[in-house]
Amino acid sequence: MTNIERKNLVLDFLKPIGELENQILHLKDVITNNDITINQELLNFQYELVNLKQDIFSSLAPLQRLHLVRQAERPTTLDYIPYLLDDWIELHGDRGGADDPAMVGGIGKLDNQLVVFIGHQRGKDTKDNVARNFGMPSPGGYRKALRLMHYANRFNLPILTFIDTPGAWAGVEAERLGQGEAIAVNLRDMFSFNVPIICTVIGEGGSGGALGIGVGDVMLMLEYAVYTVATPEACAAILWKDSRQSPEAAEALKITSSDLKILGIIDSIIPEPLGGSQANPRQAASNLKKVLIQQLKYLSSLTNSERKVQRYQKFRKMGTFYEY
Repeated sequence: MTNIERKNLVLDFLKPIGELENQILHLKDVITNNDITINQELLNFQYELVNLKQDIFSSLAPLQRLHLVRQAERPTTLDYIPYLLDDWIELHGDRGGADDPAMVGGIGKLDNQLVVFIGHQRGKDTKDNVARNFGMPSPGGYRKALRLMHYANRFNLPILTFIDTPGAWAGVEAERLGQGEAIAVNLRDMFSFNVPIICTVIGEGGSGGALGIGVGDVMLMLEYAVYTVATPEACAAILWKDSRQSPEAAEALKITSSDLKILGIIDSIIPEPLGGSQANPRQAASNLKKVLIQQLKYLSSLTNSERKVQRYQKFRKMGTFYEY
């Protein structure tokens, strides 16, 4: 995708930021080309830009957060892995004849601890997205993930999963190949593994496609990420037969990290740089790495039986409520 195409895709709520950034760039050009000094004016614009970003990103509506994490510039699993892991290598294939590019996985070192990583993988442009099926795994993708998780369990390696998908592939071919069964087997087996499992929602976590690698001891979520049973567009179409009511559906679904923390669905929120992870992927990865190391040390201190009981109880508590 060209820079011109990217500019045409700027989200409405980010346009004031883009306009101010363009003014700052223009001011820098004026300074350079005319050899004049207007440093104070430039500092004022930059200070105003920071304040504008803080105001916009502190008050994002749920649907705006969803649009933010759908941006092509949003870091993907394979963008984070080089920052998180040392000496890592990607592993391929489900040993059944498929190697779904929408699901990636491999092995590497996190703070000198050997771990297995698994994650959804979106594309960066139209061509890449078609190759990656827009980050929507096929049954072969979930079976590849399961193969790697069994490998981790056999060799006592912690599992890190990174969730970023609008959902599992819903095509006829996926159903024919056993999509529902593949996800269900993953859910069952992830509850039974002895090793620590840490799941992180890094972008859009949608429906069963996200749950297929989303059963763990600890659930982390990046600040602006979303995690939902169905997209707001689909929810609005189902409930009101009108996708224009997506904002109301997004509010009702409680898809944001703060809402899900209150509900007990996730355990910790990872702060993102101002402007989202796409503004500074290195800083976002650094924030995530610190929490991953901390949580892994804690989980490694528990016995296998303690971890499994804690994992089971974590999911049993979800959805409970009190009537007055």
